[in-house]
Amino acid sequence: MPQTGHPDIPTPRDAAREGTSAEGPDRAGAARLEGIPASPGAAVGPVARMSAPPTLPEARPAPAGAETEAERAREALDRVAEQFDARAEGLGEEAAAVLGALALMARDPELGRRVSERAAGGDPAAWAVHAACGAYQDLLLSAGGYLAERAADLADIRDRAVAHLLGLPMPGLPDPGHPHVLVADDLAPADTVQLDGDQVLAIVTRYGGPTSHTVILARSLGIPAIVGCRGADGLADGTRVAVDGDTGRIDVEPDAERATEVMLRARRRRELLADSAGPGRTADGTPVALLLNVGEGDPDATGALDSEGVGLLRTEFLFMDRAEPPTVAEQTTAYARLFRAFEGRTVTVRTLDAGSDKPLAFAGTGPEDNPALGRRGFRTARVHPELLTDQLAAIRAAADGSGARVRVMAPMVSTPAEASEFVALAREAGITEAGVMIEVPGAALLADRLLPRVDFVSLGTNDLAQYTMAADRTLGTLPDLLDPWQPALLDLVGRVGGAGEGAGRPVGVCGEAAADPLLAVVLVGLGATSLSMAAPALPAVRYALAHHTRRQCRDLAGLALAAATATEARDAVRAAASPEVADL
Repeated sequence: MPQTGHPDIPTPRDAAREGTSAEGPDRAGAARLEGIPASPGAAVGPVARMSAPPTLPEARPAPAGAETEAERAREALDRVAEQFDARAEGLGEEAAAVLGALALMARDPELGRRVSERAAGGDPAAWAVHAACGAYQDLLLSAGGYLAERAADLADIRDRAVAHLLGLPMPGLPDPGHPHVLVADDLAPADTVQLDGDQVLAIVTRYGGPTSHTVILARSLGIPAIVGCRGADGLADGTRVAVDGDTGRIDVEPDAERATEVMLRARRRRELLADSAGPGRTADGTPVALLLNVGEGDPDATGALDSEGVGLLRTEFLFMDRAEPPTVAEQTTAYARLFRAFEGRTVTVRTLDAGSDKPLAFAGTGPEDNPALGRRGFRTARVHPELLTDQLAAIRAAADGSGARVRVMAPMVSTPAEASEFVALAREAGITEAGVMIEVPGAALLADRLLPRVDFVSLGTNDLAQYTMAADRTLGTLPDLLDPWQPALLDLVGRVGGAGEGAGRPVGVCGEAAADPLLAVVLVGLGATSLSMAAPALPAVRYALAHHTRRQCRDLAGLALAAATATEARDAVRAAASPEVADL
């Protein structure tokens, strides 16, 4: 099933502004729910709900002693970590990386210390875990950014450890024994990565936004998904629903006509994309490189995918959850294996995107009231320059003899001066192609002065959207503001694309926006020369580009820019696009 989609805003618009869903009558009086489209595709089937998380009994047992209870609590957390490790075996790179990160979080010494403190204060083990995780969650939420995203993961760890301590069933996915539509308040990444595409027909959640990690994983698994659907809590087990992940519409107990319509649309999409392969091209032959976003995983398996290379290699997995930074030799070994897997193709390496909001034990940046706007990305080099210079040296060494065209780019660059500084460092390391990510509005606004200083740029639309719209991407309550169809965001993309054309520099897009086939056409019209995404999104984007000339892409981009809202932009483009693509 295709992997692309666009976070359309649900109707009516008042419900969209609330980040919830609308409910109303459909044909023959059938109920209809609407949420935020998160992963494309369609399905019809019975509802199966996630089991509720464990709750602490009202009767609180007497503790067996502070050290005993602390040890029981720590053992429960270790058991949860071991379960994550075991479940990660045999999974794909993204799924394994998610579970690996959860295992590390369950083993976090700071969490263990907080649990011991609660036990020392008289809490039984289950209560100590529950309270310590809750306090730690509050801390992460107040930090914002990456750390706020981790708060939801901590809730999953808490529930699993408490269930173990109380002897209750482990919270997780339902198993009704037949294909079903999974409905939940929200899904933990640990559950999402285990979804069986043959059994889980679609996902509907009450909360969540279009750029959450759960949504990204659902797309990578090819499962239609709708998030932010307020009425989802009223869907009972066994209720038959028709889910359209492209429009955000959910029909409750649909009639035969509607159910058939949904399934025929899904079948037609699969048929259209079955033969989509090869390099990206517009209908008139303009090349648009279709690349992969990758991280930790099996390089050989990734290299075997039908792509033109890597547009975003995330390198944080080598640095996170360590007491000491990886050596140059360690990094060289890891990079070299992936570079060799992409012999003859482009690999674009993003240097370490860490800092106060992705804390490194070995590289403190000092206290900050707003870490999302602090020393992250390239700014980390202001206080720890050796992390960047060592990484660049490792990338250069790994590129030698690999046969890949290796490029580097720095995240969170805000000014032309910062861009020049990074390029100079890359040149000193012997790297011939160096660029920067455009994630900050200031960099986009000065793109005409920044582009001549670099070899290329790549637009990170997820962060650019949150900084442009002043909307935290970790919140599920502001999904309409984070819609990549927002004209203000597209205007900035167009500024960068125009500057790239003027300076003769490539402009890529590596945010979730690139995975939407209809929006991909607009991005090319705005000047994008490459698009980077999860592998399952490639066929639909390739198909969409092949059905539009470059001139048509520009015309569609003009319609999107002229709109006043994201909904108007998307609807105008859909109405004018090639019918084959509009109906994907």
